[in-house]
Amino acid sequence: MKALLLEGKAKVFEMKVGNLEKPTPAEGEVLVKIKSTALNPVDYKTGNGGNPNWTYPHVLGLDSAGVVEELGANVTNIRVGDRVVYHSDLTKRGGFAEYGVTTAHTVSLIPEGVSFEDAAALPCAGYTAYQALFHKMNASKGQTILVHAGAGGVGGFAIQLAKNAGLTVLTTASYNNHKYVKSLGADYAIDYREEDFAEKALEVTNGLGVDLVLDTVGRENADKSLKALAFNGQIAFIAGPPNVNDAISFAHPLSFHQIALGSVHQSGNVNEQRKLSEMGNHMLSLLQEGKLHALVEKVVALEEVPAALAELATRRVKGKIVAKLS
Repeated sequence: MKALLLEGKAKVFEMKVGNLEKPTPAEGEVLVKIKSTALNPVDYKTGNGGNPNWTYPHVLGLDSAGVVEELGANVTNIRVGDRVVYHSDLTKRGGFAEYGVTTAHTVSLIPEGVSFEDAAALPCAGYTAYQALFHKMNASKGQTILVHAGAGGVGGFAIQLAKNAGLTVLTTASYNNHKYVKSLGADYAIDYREEDFAEKALEVTNGLGVDLVLDTVGRENADKSLKALAFNGQIAFIAGPPNVNDAISFAHPLSFHQIALGSVHQSGNVNEQRKLSEMGNHMLSLLQEGKLHALVEKVVALEEVPAALAELATRRVKGKIVAKLS
């Protein structure tokens, strides 16, 4: 089968299309003929750093959509011919290839009217946003949320999910992206280069602060975000925690939530792994109903993925980039 081959650490942008043996599904797995695989920052980050579980050449790509071609033993919830999308285990070979295998209990069925490209855009960024909002912070109607980097993948999905749930949404984005994030549902767009987002959040909430923060930027940004939180406010973070110890206060209690979506594959916790499928099914239904935009801004060929990952590494990419494999 054709695959985009990573030949060693720090060679992400030098990957070339080559050939590998077609994989075979083990017990509880399915073989998928891959149609589309989304690009994510984790691709170039782990590709450059490597993983002790990999052998080279390795194949990157965590989020894939395609058609089930073969079932492993004891798979009963999926049929050959089903259109599916899934989030891969990053310790194993990924989806920048013609075929991939994954666990049957983590796939989601793609409904009629949803393209492979749109479905593939969901897992890493979309499920992360979903988990942060609803599994960790229990976001609910009437609350206020500050979503950082709203023009990115996680931020863009978080804005939409929060707005669908009836929250008031504030987001940080460069001025050039204000129109875009507002089109996704943001009520307030804050230019992080020109404005103090914590001060703006307090201003918008009449000094009370926001109920929730989703930080996708880093430790320093997460730490500053604590100043924007209301009494009993909550922060979810994916790129480094705030200084929790210094923030603990009886007078102004807060809650902290770490988001690490992909590590569930190594947890051994099947119930938690099944939540990948559940989140996917819900988000796919929102796509089908026109209540969610997949954020796909660019579609590339397999051989164009290294250049697209280099573009993604600039951290100035809006929305999602997806590779179309066939």
